[in-house]
Amino acid sequence: MKLENPASLVHVAAPAHRKLATPANLFLALGCALLVLPTMIQVARDTWSTEQGGHGPLVLATGLWAVWRELKGKSIERSPGKLLPSLLALGACLGIFMVARITGILEVEAFAMYGALVAGAYMLVGPAVIRTIWFPLIYLAFTLPPPDSVVAAVTQPIKIAISSWAVSLLYNLGYPVASSGVTIQIGQYQLLVAAACAGLSSIVTLTALCLFYVYLRHRSNVMAFVVISLAAIPVAVISNFVRVLALVLITYHFGDAAAQGFLHDFAGLLMFSVALVTIFGVDKLAAPLFVRRTEQARA
Repeated sequence: MKLENPASLVHVAAPAHRKLATPANLFLALGCALLVLPTMIQVARDTWSTEQGGHGPLVLATGLWAVWRELKGKSIERSPGKLLPSLLALGACLGIFMVARITGILEVEAFAMYGALVAGAYMLVGPAVIRTIWFPLIYLAFTLPPPDSVVAAVTQPIKIAISSWAVSLLYNLGYPVASSGVTIQIGQYQLLVAAACAGLSSIVTLTALCLFYVYLRHRSNVMAFVVISLAAIPVAVISNFVRVLALVLITYHFGDAAAQGFLHDFAGLLMFSVALVTIFGVDKLAAPLFVRRTEQARA
């Protein structure tokens, strides 16, 4: 057996890390900042400061953490995406962004900005990276305000249904209550579900929280992910029904001032508690189904 002289062995040097602070990368970072910062500052000022959009900073922080979690320690092929589709998507998003920026339509502007970022990321790092971070990309969209017209179209039937459910339940319990559309009359008080149920806009918040929960618990279980994700919206509706019911009862027993004060905030906390407990319950009840599907997949 012949031993080689260690001095004659050829050592292959480890590839040097690419420099991040190159002129091209700095120019790209500057362009992204000019695109993102003005819009996100306005979103933070106009939306995140309200009850409807207060979840934005939390979703942004947890979404960026999810991106880091998906990419950390993974060897993912990073190759540029197809140029023509990328340019078409990027050009369309930037065109919509410019028009929305000029006309002052913040909701459209924000989503166009986000679409441009995703298209640019696809063009630079390729489809493998985008597939890896698909959930954080969807989840981060919850930081942006949905268009008012879409919110109105989606929530109006929900408002009417919740109003009807609350009135039916309270009437059967003996309360002097009636409703007309989204207006609830109980005793000498009259409430609009649009006002008494400001939490209807929190359907977005509750859905985001439910999705993040299922991501943490069942990221690798497709069946569990789909089932609990689909349960997010019904859970949000049920939670808002509990909030409306609580506000109506508070108004009747303690007066309108109480319903608009501390107890109003308490009703909001109650809504989120009901949502989380319900999601935990759905997860617990469906756990045997998830286990069986996992065992069948392994068999």
